[in-house]
Amino acid sequence: MKKTAFNAIHHILGGKMIDFAGYEMPLQYKGVNHEHEIIRNGVGVFDVSHMGEISIQGKGALPLIQKITSNDASKLIPGKVQYSCMPNDIGGIVDDLLVYMIGQEDYLLVVNASNIQKDLNWILSNNSFGAEITNISDSISLLAVQGPKALQVLQKLTDINLKDLEYYTFTISEFAHIPNVLLSATGYTGAGGFEIYIENRYAAHLWEAIFEAGKEENIEPVGLAARDTLRLEMGFCLYGNDIDDFTSPLEAGLGWITKFTKDFVHSGFLKIQKEKGVAKKLVGFEIEDKGIPRHGYEIWNTNQEVIGVVTSGTMSPTLKKAIGMGYVSTEYANIGDEIFINIRNKPVKAFIARTPFIKQ
Repeated sequence: MKKTAFNAIHHILGGKMIDFAGYEMPLQYKGVNHEHEIIRNGVGVFDVSHMGEISIQGKGALPLIQKITSNDASKLIPGKVQYSCMPNDIGGIVDDLLVYMIGQEDYLLVVNASNIQKDLNWILSNNSFGAEITNISDSISLLAVQGPKALQVLQKLTDINLKDLEYYTFTISEFAHIPNVLLSATGYTGAGGFEIYIENRYAAHLWEAIFEAGKEENIEPVGLAARDTLRLEMGFCLYGNDIDDFTSPLEAGLGWITKFTKDFVHSGFLKIQKEKGVAKKLVGFEIEDKGIPRHGYEIWNTNQEVIGVVTSGTMSPTLKKAIGMGYVSTEYANIGDEIFINIRNKPVKAFIARTPFIKQ
């Protein structure tokens, strides 16, 4: 297993370590529910250094990104971030990702850990534009400082007015006496906060600086388990669960990042799919009876006929009820529709719910 630059710190702090996408990562420290509440109400820190970073530079950078991503990267300006996905040539999704515009002819793609090599191969195979592509994943460390108190903690470590850093924007400057830090107003929790990209050699210093600055706010480390419950409460897709090579962005409710003002890989197929309508949709649902939905469980209609499958499910620490997401036949995708989840061969009543499940 690969190890991030924070690995020794996780062991010292008693993190429960697991193999995640080929990396030894902390699942939790004091418990999922406790860490979930830390993010929703205070401030916590995730090590997400397992994420991949791919640099794309040169005159061919933007044409390449426009070809491989569904969103319109021409709308970006330096300092802006864009959520997007890379469609494949069968109507599915290679990966979802963030696109950072560093400067003219200079972009950074942030991709999922389990897809780094797959994404790199896909990008290289579509590079007919002479763009310079570099996988810098192994040289970058990444911390996500999330929660309503994240701003006041991090403000102590920079002269930049963080209140001016709008959602999905970033800056590159000195931070905590570390040069060339990419500080991004992004996250995967819906609780507000920032993501901080640095060179590996500064990892220990950054961790110590953040936790020293956050003492008054009772800052704590948080593991991947809480990251999953937090993102699910917001209805955020997880690659490999809710989206994959065989689910289209339109089926996944990602039409808002699928722009037909340009041509991109398999855009013709997706345009037809939009015009004709999709046969299945990704929906959120809430359980009314006892039971926790899990990935792969069948979704039934009132006649106990299979109409879909659960892609993500958990007991929501905030709502104190079981929630989930899954694909269902479009005719059953209306808010309030009654469905059943097949949990251990028992139909458990649920209903289609709006996402996000909680208000920000």
